[in-house]
Amino acid sequence: MKGENISTRLRLFAADVVRLCRRLPDDHAAKHIARQLVRAATGGGANYEEARGAESRADFIHKVGVANKEVREALYWLRLAQDAMLVVDGDLDALVREANELVAILTASIKTARQREVTSCGEARSWRTQDGAEPGSLYLCAPSE
Repeated sequence: MKGENISTRLRLFAADVVRLCRRLPDDHAAKHIARQLVRAATGGGANYEEARGAESRADFIHKVGVANKEVREALYWLRLAQDAMLVVDGDLDALVREANELVAILTASIKTARQREVTSCGEARSWRTQDGAEPGSLYLCAPSE
């Protein structure tokens, strides 16, 4: 899945979470869950956007890892909302499914980037920025002399 598609899915996921949280009960526990859920769900997309502008493959891996952690945390809060029966409808189930899919996509992205980092060791590579410009060549591993 291309970066723009993942970015769009993360943004739409966050927007759906925001809409869900507006419907949660107006009590202390639900407000706490809503705040944490909105922070984690929106953080996933924001960190993924940071990764898309990464300066190196290592930077990309790190930032996608942070995005993955945020979506996993959002998944925790969604499951807690389910267990606490804060919302009883299919919207919550759909968000849990989407969060699971996003975690799987981000995990696969990290795995692929790590594999490419290992297989390109010693080869000069250029890292392309989000807009496609090449900031210059860099060595991902120390080149052999």
